[in-house]
Amino acid sequence: MKMITAVQKARKGDKEAFIQLCRQIEPEMYGMARSILGRDQDCADAMQEATLKAYRSIQGLRQPEFFKTWMIRILINECHKLQRKQTNIVGVGDTITALECHSSDAEYEKIELREAVERLDTPLQTVISLHYFQDMPIRQIADLLNISETAVKSRLYRARKSLLNGF
Repeated sequence: MKMITAVQKARKGDKEAFIQLCRQIEPEMYGMARSILGRDQDCADAMQEATLKAYRSIQGLRQPEFFKTWMIRILINECHKLQRKQTNIVGVGDTITALECHSSDAEYEKIELREAVERLDTPLQTVISLHYFQDMPIRQIADLLNISETAVKSRLYRARKSLLNGF
């Protein structure tokens, strides 16, 4: 089923269509949540809350072709909300990251890159994750985050500079 058709069905109350839509974009949603939150349990919580909010408000989605962007925006908001809540409970700087250990150098490099990105400020981390890990074009990132393309480019530049300088 095409995504636009499925979105139209979901807007009319078809639960199965909504579930199918969510399953189609689940890998991208998980990747985004993981890049912001780090822990699998937190990712699952944020994804569940975002999915529930989207289900309750799908009738408000005006353009079905932007379903994925809409969902990711809801997810980013939920991730940031969860981060704020954890910061209030745990304290700043106590981020726990559970990563699987792999023996290949390439896997270690991926882990090191993810860890470096996770140390960036949230706005920089978000644009890096969307652009490089989710393969999202600059224009779409700007639309998703409600900022200008110039702001996205600026954040990408600052993030790359920080990553190259090792903070």
